[in-house]
Amino acid sequence: MAKTHSLKAEDRKRTGSGVLKRMRREGFIPSVVYGTTSENRNVKVSAKGFREMLADSVSANVLVDLELDGGSHQLAFLKDLQHDPLSGNILHADFLAVDDNTEITAQIPVALTGEALGVKLGGQLEQMLYSIEIKCLPKDLPETIEGDVSNLDVGEMLNVGAMEWPEGVNPTLGEEVVVALVAKTRVALSEAAAGEPGEGAEGDASEGSEEQDGGAGEGGSE
Repeated sequence: MAKTHSLKAEDRKRTGSGVLKRMRREGFIPSVVYGTTSENRNVKVSAKGFREMLADSVSANVLVDLELDGGSHQLAFLKDLQHDPLSGNILHADFLAVDDNTEITAQIPVALTGEALGVKLGGQLEQMLYSIEIKCLPKDLPETIEGDVSNLDVGEMLNVGAMEWPEGVNPTLGEEVVVALVAKTRVALSEAAAGEPGEGAEGDASEGSEEQDGGAGEGGSE
């Protein structure tokens, strides 16, 4: 299960683009907590603490224990981030308030495990999906999804339906979506392509030789 991170969130009353810019200069990220029975709650979180939280997580989809003003706590799921297109700095964060029965949708990294049989035979392992969307309850949220490629031979694929999924975790993609495959290397393909015409040419030469031998024999009998 994924780790639950702790983060302090202070209420913010100020609004407007100028105010939000000043808030960011002061070292805060404007945020909102939504999904509760009450109205959305506008908060701000420490930019430094937020970056440290992300650095300690495998993905950006994390569970957070928000410590709110007044000492209350709210379990939340980091749902969305807005980045500055030029600097890449985080401009805004959206938190979805959840409880034990809230189904969440997350994008989780895919980690391939094992050494593919086809790689040992000269093939090349190619990963097609580096993250995959899943649905689960907060208690079942994984940090990564593992895909075992040990039994893949050259030309074989690992698809979503063939993966072993943790209990309570369901992919949103179809079963036939390819996660990884073992392809022939370019060298192997070149050698195969070069060998085919050679075999044909040898066969043609052999057939020509037989025709010549047959012709000479017929001439001798006459």
